[in-house]
Amino acid sequence: MIKYLFRFLFLIIIAIFFSCNYNSKNSATYFGGKIINPKSNYVVLYSLEEVIDTFFLNKKNKFIGEIKNPKEGLYYFKHGIENQYIYIEPKDSLMLRLNSWDFDESLVFSGRGAERNNVLIDYFIQGEKDNKMFYFYNKLNPTEFQKKTDSLLDLKLKTYNNYVNNHTEETNGYKSFLKVALTYPIYARIEKYPVAHIKYSKEKEFPKTNKDFYKHRKIVDINNDTLMYYYPYSKYISNFLYNTTYSLGHKPMDNEYSSKFTIDLLNTTSNKINSSVSRDAILKQTVLEHFYKRSNCDLYDDVFNEFFKLSENEQDKEHLTKLLNDSKSVLKNEKIVDFVITDFNKKEHSIKNIIRGKNSFLFFWNPEYSSPIYISSRINYLSRKFPEVKFVIIRSGENSNKKIKKLNIKTQYYINEESKANNFLTSKMPRAIIINKKGIVTNGYASISSNKIFKQLKELAKN
Repeated sequence: MIKYLFRFLFLIIIAIFFSCNYNSKNSATYFGGKIINPKSNYVVLYSLEEVIDTFFLNKKNKFIGEIKNPKEGLYYFKHGIENQYIYIEPKDSLMLRLNSWDFDESLVFSGRGAERNNVLIDYFIQGEKDNKMFYFYNKLNPTEFQKKTDSLLDLKLKTYNNYVNNHTEETNGYKSFLKVALTYPIYARIEKYPVAHIKYSKEKEFPKTNKDFYKHRKIVDINNDTLMYYYPYSKYISNFLYNTTYSLGHKPMDNEYSSKFTIDLLNTTSNKINSSVSRDAILKQTVLEHFYKRSNCDLYDDVFNEFFKLSENEQDKEHLTKLLNDSKSVLKNEKIVDFVITDFNKKEHSIKNIIRGKNSFLFFWNPEYSSPIYISSRINYLSRKFPEVKFVIIRSGENSNKKIKKLNIKTQYYINEESKANNFLTSKMPRAIIINKKGIVTNGYASISSNKIFKQLKELAKN
């Protein structure tokens, strides 16, 4: 009751704000609101991967702007490192209010288009709660699991029917999206069940399912480009592709996928996804994800070659060619080639002098492909866990002399255009190089996102 009272009061407040500051035409479409405890001074609105507009906050942390010639459909906005989806129709005047400290739970909308978006947020939060139940459901046998998911789907469809029957003014586009929002998270869990069951039941073989277990496949659409950036939809597609690939006869895998599995997954994607844009994006993401899970520079040519054969995106091919070449440019069991790094007092250093006689972890990053927030969190954790290892964080790219705020300044450096390190950073992708106290490379392409990094650093610290 308090939540709905708050929404009503917010509706009045934001309406006053809107009417006092803007004399809008009935045909205009607006997006605005207020951010409490803002993480930056702007909000960015996206449609698929395209930036629609950037809205700057005023002194009262409010923003508003007109969306030019909007098409009905799914958008998302981003503030700080958080984002959320919204459904916009022409002539909407959608106003939000949120506290960045509790992003999703605090988010409420008012104005024209508010109800449909408040409903989506409520269903999103309920979906997060539903996810917790699957920790228990995944331990069940297939028959019991199917009973649970069938019951949950019935509930979701009743919720859907109740809404559309009481909101006959909603467009077919929104109603179609609402059904996806309610049901695809459950479908994704069904596709994930074989792998999740292995994990939680500690069994060694995938469970045997009946012919109706995947009956949802008869009605799902796996080729809707407009939804590929909607997480519940893309998660379903991913789980479906992995599950389909496992069904080819692959055994359960943990931490790292075999080259054969990855190649089969690439071909499954190529065969199942019709849109070249979506297909190429998934192909590239698959190769990158599996490459970084490996966290080493061992040969992976067969996977890359399969990607080059299947992808139609020349830019992606060029990018991954650079990544493959980078991975071969620093060899295991050889000494690191010397190069110059610069500290934040603008003093240059030889990398060999910095790491001489020390077990070392060199991490290279470029802001084009790396998040400073993630890097600081991960490196701080690893450096606390392995205090005997010297961590050296090296930034490349434009404005490379900007440091990561939440990371020890004494561990941070950057490289200029003349540094020889650029020779093995052509892809701009993050990489770590692990070097023992003798100056010998033990891993030329480690990954801080891989679980294998702990074992690799533990082995390094022993020597």
